[in-house]
Amino acid sequence: MEVKEVKEIRSVKIIVSQEIEQVCPGFIGAAVEAQVTNTPYCEELWKEIHALGEEYRATLTTESIKQLSAIEATRRVYKVCGKDPSRYRPAAEALMRRMLQGKELYQIDTLVDLINLASIRFGYSIGGFDADKFHGDTLTLGVGKKDEPYEGIGRGLINIEGLPVYRDATGGVGTPTSDHERTKIDIHTTHLLTLVNGYDGNEEQVTANAQFIQSLLRKYCNSDGGTVTFYR
Repeated sequence: MEVKEVKEIRSVKIIVSQEIEQVCPGFIGAAVEAQVTNTPYCEELWKEIHALGEEYRATLTTESIKQLSAIEATRRVYKVCGKDPSRYRPAAEALMRRMLQGKELYQIDTLVDLINLASIRFGYSIGGFDADKFHGDTLTLGVGKKDEPYEGIGRGLINIEGLPVYRDATGGVGTPTSDHERTKIDIHTTHLLTLVNGYDGNEEQVTANAQFIQSLLRKYCNSDGGTVTFYR
């Protein structure tokens, strides 16, 4: 019988800084960590994405999504931290706007596509990372500084001053607007970490979002769904 090498899943410690506690004392996050198999494209997953798009186009507008709890709370934190959420849109809002405008979502790969679906479904901006690319074993959620270097995925250098940002031992890896090129998911990713950012403090919805991610991983990424860890 063929024995396949299994890479051990290592846990990453996540710290919420006082900076975030001050601007959002009710913050709750959920980390989903799993061993996965990525693929270039999944037809069944895209059927789910298209079905949700049809539902949203019948029930929501680009203005009404700003009142959704998860999006409204993220926009509020941006403003408190000094960032214009209409110029640097949270990823969940940006994705939903594309749907409502009748534009196709970008098709990247199965892992990225399912994270986008999970984000759109609940309205939380979700960080998705290849956890083997982190430097060190700790992520700290803070606020971006002036002139802090940050290369957003497919966006080049972006100004993250005033954005919530996760940092590893080297620097920023994720914001609600864009994750970093250095730790991005690719077709070879086997160790996934996703972070659900609940700036509205709704533990029930954050939990449901994390469980939804697990269900998608089971269906589309040859995974047992991994583990969920909450942090605040």
